[in-house]
Amino acid sequence: MRQSDEIETPRGPARVDTDLPARPAATALVLGHGAGGAVDAPDLLAVRDALVTAGVAVFRVTQPYRVAGRRAPAPAGHLDEAWTAVLAVLRKRHPAVPRWLVGGRSSGARVACRTAVAVGASGVVALAFPLHPPGRPERSRAAELATGLPTLVVNGDRDPFGVPAPGPDVDVVVRPGETHDLKRDPAGTAAAVHDWLRERAWTTR
Repeated sequence: MRQSDEIETPRGPARVDTDLPARPAATALVLGHGAGGAVDAPDLLAVRDALVTAGVAVFRVTQPYRVAGRRAPAPAGHLDEAWTAVLAVLRKRHPAVPRWLVGGRSSGARVACRTAVAVGASGVVALAFPLHPPGRPERSRAAELATGLPTLVVNGDRDPFGVPAPGPDVDVVVRPGETHDLKRDPAGTAAAVHDWLRERAWTTR
């Protein structure tokens, strides 16, 4: 089942695109978009397609500032507040889903990491995690990945925002030839996400 609607948050309405598997979902994955991007980014759509057929409910969240037509991102605290509000509504809507994961691409991955523990997530899927601003490796955001939860990072080896290092709870898949947009092989990126979930028995196939 596929539907789209809006959820009110303290920062204005967010839009949620919902894709449910044919049978009751084994897991839910909530995905956010990049700072100036949208939830129809090739990697997000490929992940959706791969996971819905594997028994995962996928929710793609458009932040209020993008719903309002702005490209410049809201402050981090506003993003986190809106995201947390959306997660609360989604969990009430789908109480039978046993496991919730959060993730997204770039800025959306950062929001997911910062809020993962607070929203009760079981894990994080971070696509094109922006480790540092381009050319500024000293401004590392690696601490945001230290959630204590199982975390998958999928980054391109040509990403100017850098590639995080793996850690005790952080698995890193480096996609050859990919830049920050992960557009070269979205299906390969989606396969990496699917395989990671399947290894944890978070999919039905």
